[in-house]
Amino acid sequence: MSSAARRGGQRWRSLGSRLPFGVGATKPRHYAEMARVVWENRDALPYAWRILSQGTCDGCALGTKGLKDWTLGGTHLCMVRLELMRLNTMPAFAPERLASVGPLETCSSAELRALGRLPTPFVRRQGEPGFRPIAWEAALDLVAERLRAIDPLRAALYLTSRGIPNETYYVAQKAWRFFGSPHVDNSARLCHAASTTAMRAAFGHGAATCSYRDWLDADLIVFFGSNVANNQPVALKYVHEARRRGAEIAMVNPYREPGMERYWIPSDPRSALLGSDLVTRHVEVETGGDLALLEGVCKALLDLPGGVDREAVEHAEGFQAFEASLRARDWPTLEAASGASRERMEELARLLVARPKAVLVWSMGLTQHAHGVETVRALCNLGLMRGLLGRRDRGLVPIRGHSGVQGGAEVGAVPVQHPATLDRWKSVWGFDPPRAPGMATVAQIDAAAAGDLDLFWILGGNFLETLGGEDRSRRALAHPGLRVHQDIVLNSSMLVEPSDTVLLLPTTTRYEMAGGVTETSTERRIIFSPEVRGPRIRDARAEWQVFCDLAARVDPERGPAVGFPDTAAIRREISLAVPLYAGIETLAERGDSVQWGGPVLYTDGRFATDSGRAAFGVVELPTRERPDGTFRVSTRRGKQFNSMVQRAHDNLNGAARDDVLMSSVDARSLGVAEGDAVRLVSAAGRFDARVRLAPIKPGNLEVYWPEGNVLLSPDALDRRSGEPDYNALVTVEIASASGGAPASSPVAGPATT
Repeated sequence: MSSAARRGGQRWRSLGSRLPFGVGATKPRHYAEMARVVWENRDALPYAWRILSQGTCDGCALGTKGLKDWTLGGTHLCMVRLELMRLNTMPAFAPERLASVGPLETCSSAELRALGRLPTPFVRRQGEPGFRPIAWEAALDLVAERLRAIDPLRAALYLTSRGIPNETYYVAQKAWRFFGSPHVDNSARLCHAASTTAMRAAFGHGAATCSYRDWLDADLIVFFGSNVANNQPVALKYVHEARRRGAEIAMVNPYREPGMERYWIPSDPRSALLGSDLVTRHVEVETGGDLALLEGVCKALLDLPGGVDREAVEHAEGFQAFEASLRARDWPTLEAASGASRERMEELARLLVARPKAVLVWSMGLTQHAHGVETVRALCNLGLMRGLLGRRDRGLVPIRGHSGVQGGAEVGAVPVQHPATLDRWKSVWGFDPPRAPGMATVAQIDAAAAGDLDLFWILGGNFLETLGGEDRSRRALAHPGLRVHQDIVLNSSMLVEPSDTVLLLPTTTRYEMAGGVTETSTERRIIFSPEVRGPRIRDARAEWQVFCDLAARVDPERGPAVGFPDTAAIRREISLAVPLYAGIETLAERGDSVQWGGPVLYTDGRFATDSGRAAFGVVELPTRERPDGTFRVSTRRGKQFNSMVQRAHDNLNGAARDDVLMSSVDARSLGVAEGDAVRLVSAAGRFDARVRLAPIKPGNLEVYWPEGNVLLSPDALDRRSGEPDYNALVTVEIASASGGAPASSPVAGPATT
């Protein structure tokens, strides 16, 4: 495309942003997409409508009940939820499709999902070309026999967040500990484990301190490393309303996210027609530079009149040491590490003082780093300094992207538990759970890859697409003598040939579970979702029932300790075993909910720490050199849910899945233009991409996940939380002028700032 044509396209897109319905702009085409969803579900439209109108959303963790929620009136139209609808309504595929996996190994994940639901249990032995159906009784007997024969410490369980309810998380982790293994973990390890670790140390609970209603009357909302326009679009209704009431909306990010600056909210007629301007202030940082920026903002607050809320500090420990550490920081170091000037950090500090009712929201742009815990701890320090805890219209919000992920850890599906919790479980359960700490997700994968696991049970998820180091993940899937996948559809990880045996177990969706189930939203609201009348996959079973049946087979005498007659009985036991969840036993009808901790945590000034006081923490700035000729690359999400890619292009910025977002400054330095072929090379791998010019801080690049996972080191993670680092240092190689392979030598990028 000529430069004149590109300028013409840019003028048209700019004009389109002011035309009705954003004609000509790069934006979601909500109504066209809704029509497509209707067409995809045309064979089950009444059932799809009942799911939408009766069920609790199985998309992001806002917790919409039916088409409404507890924050704002009116109807919520969310494409995240609608895009997932076909997973709930599609019929099963013919069992013969799995007789040979060869033809399936070339299919994309989207193509595998589109085949349909898993119809029945399947088994595949080493050396066999594919799977054959197996009866449920035979499958469970096979697993029970292995569990009785192996050391339980050589068995691990991983649960993803794919619409999984609290009841399943609870029963699964209880059963696994009944078998004698503490090695149980869930997908929160890959997204917000850093938040939980840091917040528990600072406050006692690893959850949002306020409710979504508090966004509406806040006078400042700051998003750190979070793109809710893609991952939690319903939240933009709250942002829009807060902006209408006078709030400022700030975004701290290397990339000026277009969906955060302007969005067309489909359920708001005016916004759907003209769009809504959202972010009022953008603060550029280096990828991973948020920690230094937060330290700089806190340092600036020390010298501002009213910068430190002295009453809040009185309820906290460690302020003197924290203050001393801030005063020892020098501004040039903070500027270099953050990528922001001292003036920008002081400006943000003044804004926080001028607008004291602030809500700080963050996501994986902060957590998925080797220093993720330190970054969130710095944000907690900022919240304490400004008195954002225990008060309405302000707070700290680690926003969740999946509906099952908040409750999974809270009801016990994590490998390390406090001794008092284990004592309580022993009293409630009637047996003593393992006392040794278990392995977190990455440690499980390492152990499996090394041949140190005999049984690996994977409930949902696909390690081949969610983690760096595909070779390691393949070994982890191949080596255990028995691998079990429990899911609703096929994915590529199921096709990895086992060293001995692999089982596929078909499960129900949350809407098919008799007696209804619950999820926990980002705002700590435990919400009941009823069973929805509709078609069923004959051989699919609820996950929790499978674990109960398995326990009865492993130990017929003691197994009933893990048995439950229905989901109501599970909720009753959760209320005893998890005091935080008191009230879950009362949830039985559509729309029922209980918010643990109340609308705002810590209103009485007492925190959930051993001392009852909040704690400031002195944080360490990591050494983050970027040698000349290298760039920091981070992974981003596009039109997708978790690793399930739904479209070839990101409808918020128009980028393709193999695009690399690059600043015009870097493009000029490299001598490349929009659409040029380049290759990104890291210590772990290489990624062939096309240049996509974008408003991103020079020296930083973004690629899409999971496509860009080849650049990630499987060994890079936050050692305190076990959360993987989804970023890398890369060089950029340019394709030859003839359009061949990239040149072998990297082209130097901008020098380290």
